[in-house]
Order: sequence, then structure tokens, then C-alpha cells
Amino acid sequence: MTVTIYDVAREAGVSMATVSRVVNNNPNVKPQTRKKVYEAIERLGYRPNAVARGLASKKTTTVGVVIPDISNAIFAEVARGIEDIANMYHYNIILCNADKRKEKEIRVVNTLLEKQVDGLLFMGGTVTDEHLQAFSTSNVPIVLCATTDEKGTMPSVDIDHEGAAFDAVQRLLSAGHRRVGMISGTLQDPANGFARYQGYKRALESAGLSLDEQYVRIGNYKYESGMEAAQYFIALPERPTAIFAATDEMAIGAIHAIQDAGLKVPEDISVIGIDNIRMASMVRPQLTTVAQPMYDIGAVSMRLLTKLMKKEPVDQAKVVLPHELIERRSVASI
Repeated sequence: MTVTIYDVAREAGVSMATVSRVVNNNPNVKPQTRKKVYEAIERLGYRPNAVARGLASKKTTTVGVVIPDISNAIFAEVARGIEDIANMYHYNIILCNADKRKEKEIRVVNTLLEKQVDGLLFMGGTVTDEHLQAFSTSNVPIVLCATTDEKGTMPSVDIDHEGAAFDAVQRLLSAGHRRVGMISGTLQDPANGFARYQGYKRALESAGLSLDEQYVRIGNYKYESGMEAAQYFIALPERPTAIFAATDEMAIGAIHAIQDAGLKVPEDISVIGIDNIRMASMVRPQLTTVAQPMYDIGAVSMRLLTKLMKKEPVDQAKVVLPHELIERRSVASI
């Protein structure tokens, strides 16, 4: 039989209102009475009914999080930042994987809203008009996490992706490289793809170099596509002396393809990435990269969402966090 608040009240010899105050951490309960109620709860194995409490308060203290790829270490670090701040403010998290598929992302968003979450964090992925249409039906706050919408109309927390790519390529150019290849993400992705491509292009232009399309390959952010792109570069009659990869995972794939071809990194080809995933310091040579503050992106996103849910003042609804160049051993001067 399910233990109810009535059973706890009868066991403790108090009113149901007193049990409710104890369960909801109301300070207006004598310590001795509070102790009796907690002892009764423990003896009976009572668990408050979150659904019933949500119906009464019209709050579920639950936040939905849409994550594009649960196997990606980057998003795992963002999720950790989200959860730490959620715990601090006594919110529970429902984490949903969307496999980087637009139709599934929109379906998951609608499902979470039907679950009566108090707020929603949409992590990563391209924000299309279809996404914005789904978001517009929500009566709870939504914050974009590690992504933005092109029009900048929604609250968001991210980095300057074009600036991060510019700094990465600038590092190669300052080392004397003039033939710099890029392993890009899909250009339909405004952040990790197109913005980072634009940063690469701008850096070349700032050095008086024109973009050579043979030095650009489109990957899918994964290790294997980094290997394939590097193999293509190595086979060119005039191969690049350096490679900029739009993600660390593709950069590590490029390093291994270069080594498999009997060449050395950075002596023959330098490699630089973006993200600063854990593997960047484990691969040999260790990968020079531009770090995203992934934990901070998650933590700041969740804090922004708590303010919106509680209708607190928000100084800045569009937050751009700083990136940082991490020097390791995969870039050499020529």
C-alpha cells in the first residue's frame, strides 16, 4: 500500500498541515515536532508525491535539458555544470538525447513541455525556424546552451566561435605557416560549422592570404572524418604545413592519419583544434587547442534559467563567455 501524508500525520500524532510544513522545509515548526515527523517518515518509508505537489504549486521543480549527442565528452561537461547549479537551486534534471536530428530535437522539446517542466535548456545543435516555432508555444522560459539563434532573440550562453577559430588559425600563421588546411564542420551549422569557417577565412585574409578551397574539407565533428580529411590533405601535390580542425576530436583523427602516413606532428604538419576535450592532453603529441569553458557554459546557462523561472532581474540575456588558447606540443614554427 502507498504510504500517504495522512499515515505520517497519524503515526507522528500531528496534523497533515504540520507534516506538509516539515516536508516543504517550512521554518515554522518546532524542532521537537520536526524530529517526530522525520522519524515517522523514516519508519513508514514515506515519499512525497511530486506530481501532487506540482499540481498544487503549479511547479514541478524540474528542468528539461535537450542534449545533441550524449556520447560526446563536450556535452557531458556542459551537463555537469548544469546539474551542479540545478542541485544548488533544488531543481531536478530530465536529460534527453536528440542524436543531432532536427525532427527528434523538436519532438523532445514538445515532450518535455508536455511533462510540465518549469524551464528548458536547449544544448547545441542548429536553431532553425522550426525550433523557434516549437519554442514559441512554451509558457516556460527556454535558454539556449552552447548555441545561439541567428537572430539573437532568445536567451543564450555560448562563446564567440568565429573569434575562437580566428585565434587558432592566427596561432598557426604566427608560426610561419602559409598553407593552412581546415577540417570544418557542416556549414549549415551556424556555430561549430559556419562561424568557425568564417574565423578561418578572416584569419587568412588578415595575413594577406586568399582562401584556397582545396585546403578546406567538411567533416562531421567525429574522429573518423578528421582522419579522412587529413589523408586527403597528405595526398595533395602541395600538402598544407598545418591543419586547423573545427573540433578536437577531428584534430586527433588528423594527428593519427598523419602518423599512419609515416609523417610527424608537428615536424611535418602542425595541428590545432578547438574545445580542449580531455583527450587533447592524452594524445601524443599533446594537442594545442582553443578551450571552450564547457562547465561554465552549463553552469551559467542554468543560473540564467533559474533567474528567468523565478522572474528575477536579468542584466544580460545573451552571454558570451571567453575562450582561451591552450599551448601544447602539436604546433611548430617553420
